[in-house]
Amino acid sequence: MNQDQVKDFCMRYLTATNCQIIEKNPAFVKVKLSPEADKDLTGRSYYWSFVERTGAEPETMSFVFVFDPERRKPPEPQGRGTTQGRAPVVAPPPSNAPLQQGESILERYFGVTPMIPQQGRMIEETITFGCRRLDQMFAAAHSKGSFLQLFEEAPPVQRGSGVSHRYTTWLGVNYKVEFTCDMKREELHSLGICMSTGEIAGDFHQHMNERALSPRMPAHCQLRDVISLEKAVHQLETHLEKQLQKADYEWARSAHERMSEEVSRIHSYYGELLTTLEAEQKEEMHNQYIRRQQEIEWQYRPRVEVKAMNCGWFHLLTDSLLTVPSSFANMRQKNNNI
Repeated sequence: MNQDQVKDFCMRYLTATNCQIIEKNPAFVKVKLSPEADKDLTGRSYYWSFVERTGAEPETMSFVFVFDPERRKPPEPQGRGTTQGRAPVVAPPPSNAPLQQGESILERYFGVTPMIPQQGRMIEETITFGCRRLDQMFAAAHSKGSFLQLFEEAPPVQRGSGVSHRYTTWLGVNYKVEFTCDMKREELHSLGICMSTGEIAGDFHQHMNERALSPRMPAHCQLRDVISLEKAVHQLETHLEKQLQKADYEWARSAHERMSEEVSRIHSYYGELLTTLEAEQKEEMHNQYIRRQQEIEWQYRPRVEVKAMNCGWFHLLTDSLLTVPSSFANMRQKNNNI
């Protein structure tokens, strides 16, 4: 994941969570978090529990997310008395002196600045792949974006005309397939199934990106489903399994050969070693031999793992869609058992 992709994901997350963009620059973005994003990124669970219990007006934190540190100009020094970029040493106030506005006991005596939003204060962080803040965004997007429901936008209908838009519902699922041995390869399969006819379409996510979709249910719409969710999921899994059966599994045979070579190697090593040890040491060495065999099997044994990453209902206009998009014609599969 390069830095441009990191920036694109970060901006999409901030937009989706309704954060207030204060300033946007190719190198950075200044943002005031929304309550939803503040809960995801700042870890202030006690503060938000207090707000929810008391009904107090929440104050979210502000950040400067830097994507290109080299192009980010350093802030101008404030105040006087700095020498070569270093702040002057200031003696701490007397212990009996009253606290200044915005100052806390922890900050005065222990040098700990509490994570409390202050007027005009912004925390600056560099966002790169693998950093903690980006991982928090990934986790929030994964937990909240695992399921969605979208409607294709339709032209407005005049009130009292008796006209309504008919929608055909599709179930779309994105699967991650992992081909694993001592090496790993991943594939993403995006499948959709029509809940009225049982027809299955591949590359579903890309085709949905080409449509104008909204989470709001339009007025004067009619929905009709025939297939149950359980049966639709079963048909998608069966379809994906048939696709995987056609794949090339030469990599699995090679992995089996490497596993057999490793097992033979440790068998010859431990076999000779066990014959020379006394009874007390032999049991311990035998247990070590068993553990080593299990490690080799876990590392080299080929396996295919399939996981549903996210899914959703997609309600598409029946009139414009004709149940199945024409671009899906070469990928459709009729389910005769439904």
